[in-house]
Amino acid sequence: MRYIFVSMMALSSFLLSAEESATWQSDVIGVEYAHLAPAHWLNKLKTPHKVLMQPSEIIEFNQQLIANNSHVVEPLNSPKQLSQKALLKKIESISKVPSSARYFVDGKKLSSDDFDQYIVNLNKNAVKPVNDIQFAMVVSRTVMRTFPTYDRVFNQQMDTDLDRFQETGVFPGDTLAVLHESADKEWYLAQHYHYLAWIPKEAVAIGNREDILAYREAKSFVVVTGSKVTTNYVPNQPSVSQVQLDMGTRLPLVPHTKMVNQIYGQNPYASYVVSLPVRGDDGSLTFSNALIARHHDMHEGYLPMTSENIIAQGFKFLGERYGWGHDYDARDCTGFIGEIYKTFGVLMPRNSGQQGAGKYAINNRFTKDQSSASKMPVVNQMQVGDLIYIPGHVMMYIGEDGGQPYVIHDVKGLGYKDAQGQFYRGTLNGVSVTPLLPLQLSANSSYLDRVYNIKRVRLNPAN
Repeated sequence: MRYIFVSMMALSSFLLSAEESATWQSDVIGVEYAHLAPAHWLNKLKTPHKVLMQPSEIIEFNQQLIANNSHVVEPLNSPKQLSQKALLKKIESISKVPSSARYFVDGKKLSSDDFDQYIVNLNKNAVKPVNDIQFAMVVSRTVMRTFPTYDRVFNQQMDTDLDRFQETGVFPGDTLAVLHESADKEWYLAQHYHYLAWIPKEAVAIGNREDILAYREAKSFVVVTGSKVTTNYVPNQPSVSQVQLDMGTRLPLVPHTKMVNQIYGQNPYASYVVSLPVRGDDGSLTFSNALIARHHDMHEGYLPMTSENIIAQGFKFLGERYGWGHDYDARDCTGFIGEIYKTFGVLMPRNSGQQGAGKYAINNRFTKDQSSASKMPVVNQMQVGDLIYIPGHVMMYIGEDGGQPYVIHDVKGLGYKDAQGQFYRGTLNGVSVTPLLPLQLSANSSYLDRVYNIKRVRLNPAN
């Protein structure tokens, strides 16, 4: 039961003093100071240690997902070559000029000339009749973008938190199929397991499929269970020094038989010794030992998928600023959910619409015409970890308090009707605990009105 001890230790910093609770104030409706402590929700669990999906079931869950959902793929099963037509179709599927206007951060509207430069860098003229596919691994936390550029662009509302060229983030050890190179030779078009977009070459190392597969399927491994950890500092070794590893990152453990009394001048006995993918000077993939101090929030193997661990993992992000597409060194609503479930070994599609519409798992779907009242029988039967979908957003159920269902979610806006019945609009812009039922998208539309699916992450018996 070592994992329970670790999670309880991690939660000790959330203990609340009576003085803090008495003086605490917030504009978030229905939230008391106690609701911010994971212990408040853990204490409500009747079977906190019950395993909700066994490891074998999670493997089957992922296999079904890849087999039946077009938004999740196995990059290592990509064909060795793509035809000109097939590759151009993939390039154009992600790198399209938007139908609505885009603006730079200074308010200048992007012109056709601006987009022409991005189009030229797609390097479509270099696409051959037959194009070889390469396999690769991510070596540092990085971005995947609509176009091969770091330029930040926004829609007419100029919400500079929402970079419309930002697609997602990827992490060390992630597997890629590399399909194409930009004209400036600084970017790859790459297929991640749940996204196709442009990734900086400097964060990618090209290797062979067999080595990558062996790395990814190592039987002895650790999983990052904290929100973020870093490898130990190593002088003059930037490829393995203070490398950031986000929640859900899986790294093979180096066998004890291969350890020595010192690595990079440090005795490794008080650290996890992991194998880390590294990019060579020529862009090729190698693997180097790295140390992760044992004080970090790590777990040997995947965490058991229990109600206790679902809550514990979610609260490790509480208060982190919202990061659209993993921007701001953070994550958005689906990144938040995805990282939690990756600690159990569970895969999911990237975007909320893909998750909510997906047939995987156990779904309770509602039509646009269904009343909020008709949804309440399902709401009242929710279990910890259930995912609640509205257009463009996902929330995770954490329990009931005072007859109200509560959720944790990574969310931008805040809306509700105050005691006088007036619509209040505020901001959350981070990982937040809220009640579900009082939340409003507008004065005339509640979150519950717009809920179209409540998904339970279990094997779907229909598959």
